[in-house]
Amino acid sequence: MSTARAFPPLRPAHSSPVVFGAGAAIGVPGAMIGLGGAEFRLPLLIGLFGFAALSAVILNKAMSLVVVLVALPARLAAVPAAEVAARWPVALNLLAGSLLGAWAGASWAVRMRSTTLYRVLAALMVLMAAALVLTHTTALGALDLPLAAQIPAGVAAGFGIGVVAAIMGVAGGELLIPTIVLLFGQDIKTAGSLSLLVSLPTMLVAFARYSLDGSFAVLGANLRFTATMAAGSIAGAILGGLLLGAFPDVVLIPVLAVVLLASAVKLARHD
Repeated sequence: MSTARAFPPLRPAHSSPVVFGAGAAIGVPGAMIGLGGAEFRLPLLIGLFGFAALSAVILNKAMSLVVVLVALPARLAAVPAAEVAARWPVALNLLAGSLLGAWAGASWAVRMRSTTLYRVLAALMVLMAAALVLTHTTALGALDLPLAAQIPAGVAAGFGIGVVAAIMGVAGGELLIPTIVLLFGQDIKTAGSLSLLVSLPTMLVAFARYSLDGSFAVLGANLRFTATMAAGSIAGAILGGLLLGAFPDVVLIPVLAVVLLASAVKLARHD
């Protein structure tokens, strides 16, 4: 039985400069803290631009994919590809769970009632706020698990991250990076590169699942909007990289966490 939904095209009173500017405003703080900013883009798509929950998730996923594709070569320039490739077992371990999680998460998202999806998204934003604070205010160290426990823990963590990434339309770096540091003992810089390698196929699997239900209709109907906001996000990410260190994390992280929590409250009340 098909779960396809009708996704009407967006007809807002927002010009391309406004859409581009919104993407840039998300990209700047995201880059300053080493993330793509998709978790901040989602409430903007719903609250400012008026997309329904599932439509916003799919558009967010499309833009996240573009940002990851742009960020990956830049990231590999900072961390040698050979160094990342040498740690392929870490990526493979997480992918064993995240690919299944992405399929499951997308399947659940297309079957949820809109009101339920809004509340799930609100809860996941609270999770993202907690992960943001934990990653940037705590000195993370490896858990030093034995291999027999590390592998199943990696699969389980990957599955959970895949579910969250698919339902929110994010790359999942907010959760992948601390997981790679804690479970596999990698440094933050290497963990960031590995997270992109895990995120890319995970997002593609979620896309494949969404496509089965005709969910891409919203993407085709709003292609110009999506391209404009993605371009703004990339431009903002470049600017955010240049501004790296301009605002100390002790100021920036609490502000961004409060933004996520406020967005979660708003989404939880959304009908």
